[in-house]
Amino acid sequence: MLTSSNGRQKLAVIGNGMAAAKLLQELVLSSLDQYDITVFGNEPYAAYNRIMLSPLLAGEKQLNDIITLPRDWYTENNIDLYTGSEYHISKIERGRKRLTCSNGEIFQYDKLVIATGSHPFILPIQGIELDGVLSFRDIADVNKMLKATESYKRAVVIGAGLLGLEAAMGLMQRGMDVTVVHNSDIPLNRQLDEQAGRLLKDSLIDRGLHFKMDANSHHIEGCGNRVQRIVFDDDSFIETDLVVMAIGIRPNIELAQQSGLQCGRGILVSDTLQTYDPSIYALGECIEHRGETFGLIAPLYEQAKVLANHLSEHGVAHFQTLPTATKLKVTGISLFSMGQFIEQQHHEVQTYFDPQSQVYKKLVIENEQLIGAVLYGDVTDGSFYSELIEQERDISEFRDYIMFGQALCHQSLQENAPEEAVA
Repeated sequence: MLTSSNGRQKLAVIGNGMAAAKLLQELVLSSLDQYDITVFGNEPYAAYNRIMLSPLLAGEKQLNDIITLPRDWYTENNIDLYTGSEYHISKIERGRKRLTCSNGEIFQYDKLVIATGSHPFILPIQGIELDGVLSFRDIADVNKMLKATESYKRAVVIGAGLLGLEAAMGLMQRGMDVTVVHNSDIPLNRQLDEQAGRLLKDSLIDRGLHFKMDANSHHIEGCGNRVQRIVFDDDSFIETDLVVMAIGIRPNIELAQQSGLQCGRGILVSDTLQTYDPSIYALGECIEHRGETFGLIAPLYEQAKVLANHLSEHGVAHFQTLPTATKLKVTGISLFSMGQFIEQQHHEVQTYFDPQSQVYKKLVIENEQLIGAVLYGDVTDGSFYSELIEQERDISEFRDYIMFGQALCHQSLQENAPEEAVA
């Protein structure tokens, strides 16, 4: 059982992913003396940077390089960390305020944070049970892929989103012949417009990646228990030794549902990340806030800051969803997208394209505000455009220069400022 010391409340955290780790870091800075903290993680590791799984797969990083909070950190901050499948939380009894682990141990809490993350989405098709059909979600998945590269040479990655492309490039760097299968005609179709998507696809083809676009997977065939080929709706197929599914995530809400917490697509939370049970909070990929779910790191970190503020009773911080920039972690490829980059008829659109340098820029403007941007090849001004979008700033004073970036915009403002203001 958890025991209180010095009158501290017992705070339990289910999950040890990036959102939970950020929350712990914030609590250490603000309110460590208020709580005895216990953390439960399903994986047998301390907290690590899931964003770095792609460099880990590619061989650019080692496991120790991506650990963000080593076990010593928990010990130094008097945080109890329980990891591994035996400490999987199987039941939340809200009336008794207690947690039951899969090994039968029971822990009490005064306040509880659910940060159970998400599940990778696996296509419900025939053959997904075969050896060699994987997701790309955690260190265990990476280890399985690395083992496969030792014996096999052909891989298919389903999904040309950020995770799929990073997995494909990582496998290719390990010597595999990789084909990316996608149900749209361009990669990153949710983050890029047609022009930027074509530039990205051509660049990846030049690097050795193969694509099968506008394709829908029908079933997977095997030889014995091992995957042998993937067959598509048009009866075409690709021979392969490995199928990696990177086609999205689904909030992990089963435990919350079993405990009677209200859920939609995710665990429903307020602006302070509180559930309908006032002693239980949730954050990260498992939540739903004002109709939205989350898969990028920036909003998760913001949630952690807001929740730490609330738990610390330091004020009344509120979480709000802001536009989040997209960046691809593939060496040598620079891209940025943010906001509403697919224009409507009433929008003003500014574009620039240099075929020789493969630089493309697109800005979407509405009511004297920048509402969307796509940059490919040159992302120098990505942070500048990001600030303009987030702050909903009036750009009328420098709109004629906005395509040329921050420096010229600032120069224009200075040149047009009244003399007394300059003085």
